Amino acid sequence: MVEVFVLNGWAASPRAWDLCRFGRVRIFSYVEQLDGLPEQALEATDRCILVGWSMGGSSALRLAARWPEKIAGLVLVAATPRMMEDKATGWRGMTPRRLKALRYGLMMTHGEGLFGIPDGKPNPYLTDSPENLERGLKYLLETDVRTELANSRPALTADIHIFQSEHDGIVRPENAVWFKTIFPQASVTIVPGTEHALPIFIPEKIDDAVDACIAVAQKG
Repeated sequence: MVEVFVLNGWAASPRAWDLCRFGRVRIFSYVEQLDGLPEQALEATDRCILVGWSMGGSSALRLAARWPEKIAGLVLVAATPRMMEDKATGWRGMTPRRLKALRYGLMMTHGEGLFGIPDGKPNPYLTDSPENLERGLKYLLETDVRTELANSRPALTADIHIFQSEHDGIVRPENAVWFKTIFPQASVTIVPGTEHALPIFIPEKIDDAVDACIAVAQKG
């Protein structure tokens, strides 16, 4: 059985995945990602499926670019190779001011008011220590894996599923267009009427994508 690893978003709670039924070996927090734990997990396994949300999606993309032979499937949920805007290349993303506002909103509302939580859904966010939040912010400010991904494109032949929200103010839906140029084999789903926390909005679709990756990996 191919192992499934989840890479969570910045300031995200493990409860973000409560509504998803797919089996996972481990959910790596954003702090564990900063500490290199997913890399250690990849070194210890032959092949795996990565499910990455938000910052975790950026981490998954970085891992896939560096170890394409170990990636049996990739499910990218509101993911982006670069979180911040880049005026030099016309890349649409967050401004530093917007990122600081997110941090302030998280600390003031303990996550509950960050994006709004639908009735009956788990809170996908948590309040972490200021030190950890700052480490995550630094990662978001500096990370750009576009070049790595473009260079690794011939080697990365895994089954890939991409989910972007139509109204995401954090990760722009235009990312899906760029992803398709890098991963022509990927399926792309633009989710209408939702925000950034797609794991609690479309758990069934994410489950189906993981199941599809597992089926392809087992055939191979």
